[in-house]
Amino acid sequence: MVKHALNDDAAASSGVVAPEKANALFVGSLERGLAVLEAVATERRDVGVTEIAAKTGLDKSAAQRFAFTLQSLGYLEKNPSTRRFKLSRRVLGLAHSYLRSDPLIELATPYLSDLRQSCQKRVDLSLLDGLDIVYVVRLQSQREAFGATIVGRRIPAFCSSGGRAMLSRLPEAEARALVEHSPRTPLTPYTITDVEAVMVEIARARRDGFAICAQEALTGEIVVAAPIVDLNGVPRGAVHIAMSIADHNQDEVRARFAPMAVATARLIAGGGY
Repeated sequence: MVKHALNDDAAASSGVVAPEKANALFVGSLERGLAVLEAVATERRDVGVTEIAAKTGLDKSAAQRFAFTLQSLGYLEKNPSTRRFKLSRRVLGLAHSYLRSDPLIELATPYLSDLRQSCQKRVDLSLLDGLDIVYVVRLQSQREAFGATIVGRRIPAFCSSGGRAMLSRLPEAEARALVEHSPRTPLTPYTITDVEAVMVEIARARRDGFAICAQEALTGEIVVAAPIVDLNGVPRGAVHIAMSIADHNQDEVRARFAPMAVATARLIAGGGY
């Protein structure tokens, strides 16, 4: 993904240049530096310069200079033995600043806490970001894998309950375009990847006011989500309730938990966002 974003030579040769990159205000070197940061961020292990270069499309020398600069600024740490890089704790400051400044997160958190208390399941708040959703609040239940509790996790919108719930509040053509442009790589054996089948699920969410995904993003998990919309009907986020499919089937989720997710999303929307 990062490498494609930086493949400006190919884009230029075809005569196609992204509108924002054609703007004289666009700083290409900053884009490349952030691409290096993202290349390191996508790995759960330390990353070497050669890997950074391969991920970003930069030559090795440029990758090394950008990595050194980010290390000097405190955003990367370098293992002195392996000479490989990882994110530093300073990056957490950016996440903290975002989370405390977003009005929807501040408004939604008390309602999500109440919902968590009522349903005794994991409760999440997600936002739509490009082709993905990103989790910005995660209130765990008593039985959770570590990865399911971390703020900032991304999954494709097309195969997530929150993504489908938000897409159901967009014009159908816009929702279809997002699904069609998504890579649609299956996350589990149960992930629906066919465009028309996904659009059927989005239409069902539009009719019901919520979306349910069973094991499409994580095996063994079933999730119901309801969209949070502003006064103009634009989706701004989604409330999720997640649980084990071994404990609850789709009929129970639809009858018991979907109304709770919908009610909480409406309370948040009615709070003035």
